Amino acid sequence: MKIVALDGMTLNPGDNPWTPIEKIGDLTVYDSTTPEQVVPRCAEADIVLTNKVVLDRAAIDQLPNLKFIAVTATGYNVVDLDATRKRRIPVANVPVYGTDAVAQHVFAMLLAFIHRPEAHSQAVADGKWMASGQFSFWLQPVTELKGKTFGCVGWGRIGKATAAIAKAFGMRVVASSRREADAPRWDDFQWMKIDQLCQEADVLSLHCPLTADNEGMVDANFLKRMKANAILINTSRGGLINEPDLAVALDQKQIAGALLDVVSSEPMPDDHPLRSVENCLVTPHMAWTTVEARRRLMESTANNIQAFIDGWPTNLVNT
Repeated sequence: MKIVALDGMTLNPGDNPWTPIEKIGDLTVYDSTTPEQVVPRCAEADIVLTNKVVLDRAAIDQLPNLKFIAVTATGYNVVDLDATRKRRIPVANVPVYGTDAVAQHVFAMLLAFIHRPEAHSQAVADGKWMASGQFSFWLQPVTELKGKTFGCVGWGRIGKATAAIAKAFGMRVVASSRREADAPRWDDFQWMKIDQLCQEADVLSLHCPLTADNEGMVDANFLKRMKANAILINTSRGGLINEPDLAVALDQKQIAGALLDVVSSEPMPDDHPLRSVENCLVTPHMAWTTVEARRRLMESTANNIQAFIDGWPTNLVNT
């Protein structure tokens, strides 16, 4: 089997060997691939791996040898599923690999925003602590999480894992979900409609998929209903937020801050409205990238490929 990985850098920048997949077939890895390079690079491939490189109908129709597509991620919107169904090409994703990594990142951002350890360390290096003449020095008031309300929008694996960490910090957890199922056995847990949750949450964390119904749902009206001391966190999909509206809300101090690991266009363009807004912490879509998560992703992708070869494909998204 000839296997081609189109954007291998995302999965293995050098610390996550391709060994599990190399054992299966003749593997060629490209760090990145432009749209024009997709067809010539995959011309003889039986199996194609992609994370964010688009495989549209035009490309799929020009790949006569293509038998299987392995998406090295959970989201699979980069593949034209109708075109693959027409050709009877199975497409598999990896639905579970980064749950703990993303949940951990949520609180890495939240604690960094509240405590600002790097800014305080730099203040020490700059001599500001010494100049203060005080045994204790801080740049801003620091608040505690205990007793605050953590609002979780979405109740999938990542939402539940993140909520469990919030509960461990002593936070009250409330959640909004289309399916109010699998509620935790916490005395103070409560389901809420999104309109109520956005008004009560001190920390509001997005953990829902992007759909036509919720695209841009965090807009000016949504933000006006949030508390002035509220912190918005998004590690899900950038399109959930109307970014110009969020920039205005932060400039006008309608909310205390926004912590984002995703934006609507990635990498973030130079003129993005949130690039240099005060109290907006942006990380470059890295919540999922722990070494452990990427190794699970590699192993799961290899398992998907082997299952297809064995005649029992798993994790199919185009059945």
